[in-house]
Amino acid sequence: MSSSSTVFSSSDSEGIDLFISSLSMLAQENASQIPRPIIRRTQINRDKEGGHDLLMRHYFGNEPLYNETLFKRRFWMQRPLFEHIVNDLEVADTYFQLRWDHRGKRGFTPLQKCTSAIRQLAYGSTADIMDDYLQMSDSTSRQCLYNFCKNIRRLYGPKYLRKPNYNDVVNLYEHHENYHGYPGMLGSIDCMHWDWENCPVAWREQFMRGDHGYPSIILEAVASQDLWIWHAYFGMPGANNDLNVLNSSPLLNDMENGVFPQSSFFCNDNEYAHGYYLADGIYPE
Repeated sequence: MSSSSTVFSSSDSEGIDLFISSLSMLAQENASQIPRPIIRRTQINRDKEGGHDLLMRHYFGNEPLYNETLFKRRFWMQRPLFEHIVNDLEVADTYFQLRWDHRGKRGFTPLQKCTSAIRQLAYGSTADIMDDYLQMSDSTSRQCLYNFCKNIRRLYGPKYLRKPNYNDVVNLYEHHENYHGYPGMLGSIDCMHWDWENCPVAWREQFMRGDHGYPSIILEAVASQDLWIWHAYFGMPGANNDLNVLNSSPLLNDMENGVFPQSSFFCNDNEYAHGYYLADGIYPE
């Protein structure tokens, strides 16, 4: 009795497996026969020339609608500086040059491409935020942003995105001593908190501090008298204080490893091998 029962269960299991396998094959055959919907891209006949003309009337014409104050507020820089960057990019990369496609239609101008990139950087907006104003799709705006950042780093990185060399250190010493009376001063260092309103809930505690209403991320920066920010360390959770950030920062690594430019200075008849930074509000204005 028990033997016949065991045989019956084994046969039943094999039959179920065969049935499931058949159903699976049938489902795959039916799925392959069902036509998939074709998603077609919507072609929008954007007025690229109109977008450029509007930009010229608002900001870059002989008598623009918006003055220099509004330009600086919206572009986060003076108009001559922006125009200088546009001209440099136009010479450096064919992407920023005005071109026509195979249909004979004009593409976007250098002003439109750079304006799209700057607005995304200045406001942290999405790529399609300027579609109705610049007549530019989100994919083109993303390309503008990528090429803008790539070329800015390539063009200006060797001059501005670098650490001070020996001549820079000597000039910093001389300026701070002559204008502020601080011999051996390298620059001013401080930290600031960037509010992170959309911080994930699981991370909020480590990015919170009592005197800030939102979670924040800390930026440590060093600036010289001409506003050359040659050190920036970003990403520490807001719960840390400035000393914790400095201990984690790579700022002093070069001095400790002996690769920082050797330029000593004298103060009260004593020679010091390295300069120093002023912090926490004691730096000169």
